Amino acid sequence: MGNSQSKVELYAAIRRDHQMGMSLRALQRTHNVTWGTVRRALDGQWPEPRKKQRRKESRLDPCKPLIDGMLRAGLDAPPKQRCAAQRIFDRLVEGHEADDISYSMVRACVKDRRKEVRRQAGLGPDTVFVSQTHLPGAEAEVDFGDVHVMLAGRMAKVYLFSLRLSYSGKAVHRVFASCGQEALFEGRVYAFRKLGGIPRGRIRYDNLRAAVERVLGLGRARVENDRWIAFRSHWGIDAFYCRPGIEGAHEKGGVEGQIGYYRRNHFVPVPEVASLTELNAMVDQWDLDDEERRLRTKTRTIGESFTQEQPLLRPLPREVFETGRWFTPRVNRFGQVTVRCNSYSAPVCFIGRQLRVLLHANDLSPMTAALWSPTTNGSAAGVSPAWSWTTTWKLSCASRVPFLERSPSNRPKPQASSRPSMKPGGPRPAPPTARRPAPEP
Repeated sequence: MGNSQSKVELYAAIRRDHQMGMSLRALQRTHNVTWGTVRRALDGQWPEPRKKQRRKESRLDPCKPLIDGMLRAGLDAPPKQRCAAQRIFDRLVEGHEADDISYSMVRACVKDRRKEVRRQAGLGPDTVFVSQTHLPGAEAEVDFGDVHVMLAGRMAKVYLFSLRLSYSGKAVHRVFASCGQEALFEGRVYAFRKLGGIPRGRIRYDNLRAAVERVLGLGRARVENDRWIAFRSHWGIDAFYCRPGIEGAHEKGGVEGQIGYYRRNHFVPVPEVASLTELNAMVDQWDLDDEERRLRTKTRTIGESFTQEQPLLRPLPREVFETGRWFTPRVNRFGQVTVRCNSYSAPVCFIGRQLRVLLHANDLSPMTAALWSPTTNGSAAGVSPAWSWTTTWKLSCASRVPFLERSPSNRPKPQASSRPSMKPGGPRPAPPTARRPAPEP
């Protein structure tokens, strides 16, 4: 009998050869089996199950009732004061003189018996997961993930925004210099416009500081940010906040896995870009390519499922909500304004005055663009110290010319004196020469 032949196939071969007239002795020699195996194959159609080997006795067997008793006694104790494997091993060695056992034996036994003791006590398993089902156009999930890119020749940490529809798996991504409230708003607006609608049901969120100021107790109650309340009221968002910590990540596992897949497949190797605008153009193309992907539990691709889900989304509002935030910084004596711990240059004619500027996730714009428009590219979170100024920066440079002309460093220097130097070690003055008197007329 070959190693690849199962016992069922062996019995079938023995019966087939016997029906063709082969004797029992010939069957033994042909299939290399005993007479009892041939007899059992001819008597029954299904082989008997293999007998289980008797388990060898262990040196830990006398101590197992003691281990179960210690685990049961620890069920009522506080979580941080229950018996660990090391403490159980010490108690067995010190109190019961079990010198012939090892810590690895006790640790393996405690790991297996702890769950069984909890089940016998009626406490059940520690955690139970229930698979989620979603209706088309009903729910979505939102999250941020950090990625690293070579931005303008330097390694920079940026933040990947992701909004994923729970039914089809269609996701929209955007890269920002920070994960602040401006990035949260801009990413949401961009995703809604890209999808062509808003989910009719709930959208799952972390307890991110841009939206939640305080978590109340162990329930779902939250103290929300006022600006976030106005934003979700404008867009008609029904926010659902997950539990804090790692336990809440399982409540929106779709977007958690989506960010991990996106980071491993599109940001490896590390992309090299000159600006975030170039990177976001690449991200848009990657989103289109992912529509051809088929999820594990789906029979259709993401693009085909989204075609069915898109008409069921709620239409977008007509009014515009300003996602940026206004600030009124004062221009200091160095001709700079400070917004969110970042300094930006301004024309020196505004020194000592307040300017009204609008801060977005990736750029900063003044109220009067004709006077000053130092829009930066990826500088809101200090991503790159090399700012990308617009052409209006030349105007502000030109406005500094009158001040530079009056600078002490630009004043004409006095001409060198013709008087010889009298410093020690310097050249000595030439001795006076006698002049011949002019002849009298």
